[in-house]
Amino acid sequence: MNPKNELLFLALGGSGEIGMNVNLYGTQGKWVMVDCGITFGDAHYPGIELVLPDLEFIEDRAEDLLGIVLTHGHEDHIGALAHLGADLGVPMYATPFTSGLIVKKLEEAGLLDDVELHVIENEGSFELGPFGFRYVPLAHSIPEGNGLVIDTPHGRIFHTGDWKLDDEPQMGKPATAEELTAIGDEGILALVCDSTNVFNDKASGSEGAVREGLGEVIAAATGRVMVTTFASNAARLQTLGRIADDTGRQLCVAGRSLNRIIETARATGYLKDFPSTVDFDEAMKLPPRELMIIATGGQGESRAALARVAENNHPLTLVEGDLVVFSSKQIPGNEIAIGRVQNALAERGIEMVTDRQAFVHVSGHPGKPELAAMYEWIRPEILVPVHGEIRHMAEQARFGAAKGIPKTIVQQNGDVVRLAPNGPAIVGQERTGRLVLDGDTIIAADGEAMNERRRIAQRGLIAVAVAFDAKGKMRGMPAFSMAGVPIEEDREQFIDEAVEAAAGAARKGAKDAEKLREAIRLAVRRIATEWTGKKPVVNVSLMEV
Repeated sequence: MNPKNELLFLALGGSGEIGMNVNLYGTQGKWVMVDCGITFGDAHYPGIELVLPDLEFIEDRAEDLLGIVLTHGHEDHIGALAHLGADLGVPMYATPFTSGLIVKKLEEAGLLDDVELHVIENEGSFELGPFGFRYVPLAHSIPEGNGLVIDTPHGRIFHTGDWKLDDEPQMGKPATAEELTAIGDEGILALVCDSTNVFNDKASGSEGAVREGLGEVIAAATGRVMVTTFASNAARLQTLGRIADDTGRQLCVAGRSLNRIIETARATGYLKDFPSTVDFDEAMKLPPRELMIIATGGQGESRAALARVAENNHPLTLVEGDLVVFSSKQIPGNEIAIGRVQNALAERGIEMVTDRQAFVHVSGHPGKPELAAMYEWIRPEILVPVHGEIRHMAEQARFGAAKGIPKTIVQQNGDVVRLAPNGPAIVGQERTGRLVLDGDTIIAADGEAMNERRRIAQRGLIAVAVAFDAKGKMRGMPAFSMAGVPIEEDREQFIDEAVEAAAGAARKGAKDAEKLREAIRLAVRRIATEWTGKKPVVNVSLMEV
């Protein structure tokens, strides 16, 4: 697939899922990438925290890739750069705050000298081969959320990135209705648009309005207050800093990612009036009514500050009557982890407030009223929903058509979409997939290692070692060990029976070592199945002594 005299769009991530956004635009034999993000592991990936996009398609065409353009600094848009970006060998482009976050990632990975990172001023523009880019500031839950106007020989794209509308932004100056209308006046071939909150019939709400709700909750608290929010939401951090001043509370920050965001924000001109903070020891000496803590962990992350506080395993402690405010949205899939933390807090008599009880959070993504406004301003010929599961993107396509957009298309990862000429149309299908970061190693998400780990997690593991002499006669009895096999009582009796089954298969012998290994494996697994009803993974080692 090599783009000719046409304009192609291809998502390698983020279409058909929320997270891991990677979007490619191609024309005249060249490609550009917009964003390169990650998603997070779940129960389907035992032992895995980070899931990465498989970039094989563009890696095979790296000589035709002109650069990576980043819309904003959320992990699902920049998180894969330190793991995959350097291997592509192309320059990266981002506005100052986003660049600051990328620099920290590259420094931690020891790759800063290996990557060419261009800092583009807010609302700046640049060219890459046949593509022209212009940053358009949009409100979001992180500083410098940006849309992109992308000029191509076949028409102009408006790629929104993540966005919302905010009448009272607490940080930055998003484009006005007049400025977005002017972009529409230029003529937009395709609007490539965030679908995350398309099922919300109401607008997301303003960061300015949430300040009032948070202020009321915190002002009414009589003990210590801990607020957990997304670390990247610097506007929310600024709001909380002002509330701390308003309510006479000193501020303590708990979480490395929070400190990293605050440091980067200050270095790039944000959070200038953020209050000075106290360390953990000083915080615990303050009267409870005089302390507010901002902490990571609102999604139930086991190693984050909130979970450790809930388990009473952190230098900061909360007691009965203290308050935890969840100033964040519950991400689907995290319900069990969040519930575990909330139950631990409740057991200790710690009070909690979420967005279900009070107005303590607003989303960073557009509901239907905001989408309708964007359609009216931009007036695209084509709507391409992205950043959502299939149901989100299909609903946005339906909604866009109902609002008068002439053409819509529902695509997903791997679909090659021709936007022009005569678009939109799906004209091809390319392989996409997922990789996982396992320790320091990147492996296929559905490769043998991960599949084997899933089998072990589900069934348990038995290891059998059998020794033979040079004539093929078994020496001694097989050695046996197991993990995760549901045998609690009568363990020794089970092992004796399984060892005897292995020995019986070994005594029969076989000229072919693989056939002998398989016979021993089946004999042991048969005993395990009789005892447990499960078929554990059985590994057999043959040794010559």
